[in-house]
Amino acid sequence: MIKGGSFNCLAMNDGAGQGTKYKTVTQETMKKTIYILLLLVFACNPKPQNIIDPWVPYDESEEIAANADHRSRKMRFVLIQSRVRDKNDMLAHAAPQIKNFAEEEYQSLLPLIFEQDIPTIQSHIKSGALTYEKLTQWYIYRIVKYENDREKMLNAIIDINPDAVKEARRRDREAASANHPIFGMPVLLKDNINATGMATTAGAVALLDNHTSDAFIVKRLKEHGAIILGKTNLSEWANFLSASCPNGYSAVGGQTLNPYGRKIFDTGGSSSGSGVAIAANFAVAAVGTETSGSILSPSSKNSVTGLKPSVGLLSRTGIVPISSTYDTPGPMTRNVTDNAILLSAMTGEDEDDPVTFGKPWDKKYFEDIETGSLEGLRFGVITQFLRDSLYKLAVEKIAENGGVVVEYEPERIPFERFSMVLGADMKADLASYLEKYASGEIIFRSVADITEFNKEDSINRIPYGQTLFTGMLREDLAGEELLQTKEALHDSGVLYFDKPMTEYNFDAVLSVNNLSAGMAATAAYPCLTIPMGFTEDGEPVNLTFVARPFEEDKLLKMGYAFEKATKMRQAPEGYR
Repeated sequence: MIKGGSFNCLAMNDGAGQGTKYKTVTQETMKKTIYILLLLVFACNPKPQNIIDPWVPYDESEEIAANADHRSRKMRFVLIQSRVRDKNDMLAHAAPQIKNFAEEEYQSLLPLIFEQDIPTIQSHIKSGALTYEKLTQWYIYRIVKYENDREKMLNAIIDINPDAVKEARRRDREAASANHPIFGMPVLLKDNINATGMATTAGAVALLDNHTSDAFIVKRLKEHGAIILGKTNLSEWANFLSASCPNGYSAVGGQTLNPYGRKIFDTGGSSSGSGVAIAANFAVAAVGTETSGSILSPSSKNSVTGLKPSVGLLSRTGIVPISSTYDTPGPMTRNVTDNAILLSAMTGEDEDDPVTFGKPWDKKYFEDIETGSLEGLRFGVITQFLRDSLYKLAVEKIAENGGVVVEYEPERIPFERFSMVLGADMKADLASYLEKYASGEIIFRSVADITEFNKEDSINRIPYGQTLFTGMLREDLAGEELLQTKEALHDSGVLYFDKPMTEYNFDAVLSVNNLSAGMAATAAYPCLTIPMGFTEDGEPVNLTFVARPFEEDKLLKMGYAFEKATKMRQAPEGYR
């Protein structure tokens, strides 16, 4: 929590006026050191504009008991707070950067930033009403304001870049050289994406000290002037650790919560923190990753626009993997324009990821996005989804705006052994990441190593178990059999989409949330998901457009037109 007023260097009080007793999570000495550092941040300025109270872990047993009968088994939490990483680690990175940024300034800048798209924010910078420094401080302040409040916390943020404001000041000095709209914009990264200055943990205790160089896409963002604001929580190991683990849980970040219904609605996964953070306006944009639904799912559950690009459009170098066959990073934003801007800032040929060779990486996806129209485009409407009233209304709106909608029944396609392929890939691809891109301090070199490490302290490291890790160790799918299985899955996925697309001349197939994500993954088809409304009890639902490979520009334009015609996104009530 952030407080206003003067500060006594000798004591820090809680809301009751009593000296705060600092409770330990792991090592007492380390936690006392962090507490002292937070005090010292303000000691050099006896009357700062705000004070960040240290986070004090609380008894969450009543909250967990209250969720024990949730209708979804995946929402029956074992814990909410992380047992292995103290939130004060993140606050210690935030505090020095906002020590003179007050609540009054936060409120005065709110209309310029909250729910605004990148072009609008850039216009405020250009007019002098805002600076990149103040923009970055505003987001850090907002993160602390909510994430350090027991009643509002979402556990969406694992870490803050300690140099974010310093980088923002540099952008202010270099503003005249800006050549991309992402310049100066604070961007969050899912915590399986390597970035200097912060550990890349994939949410796992095994990677708690994994300090690395930048991933290729992070280098591209920085080359275009983006500011890396911090790291978001995720479903641990990108949701490929345990079959019973809730979406959004990681040992390092704790349980991510949905701002539209804390402990009521699923966050989606595995890019849970990225979806929640953008929904709650914790950054201009965020980067997620997807193997099968991991961008589409949390985007849909948080009324966020998410793009799962064609595999190969964006590099995977320096990203903790599941599968080199299906993995891709992608942009998660509050609107389609920002999505196009973030996508274009990350593209590029990477010699360490050959699948990027020869791909349309130099497109400026945002430049003519406003020309997007639904007029004359042909859309496949899946009959069974019409039972969803929001889907039906979205289809009607597309038709009202000139789109041609054709109802059809997709064929039943064999979709077997997909999880086995992911396991086979992860055993090889994670070992490769650990060898090439992990910190020298990380001693693990295989899934087997990490599985054994987790068993040493299962209560804290794997409270939901590790059934997917142990399962992949028992599987022996490899060699020619693995290649044939991948080919069969790819053929099935392509047939599922391409047959009706060809027969009816569809420009895109319309789906709901991440319901078609698995087939799109095996076919390597891109997907764009956009808010289409809320259920009667307030849970967000998205419309998902699926197109052929490397038709992202086409998807973004039709998505822009749909968004303009519907304007269904709403910020969560408690975070406005």
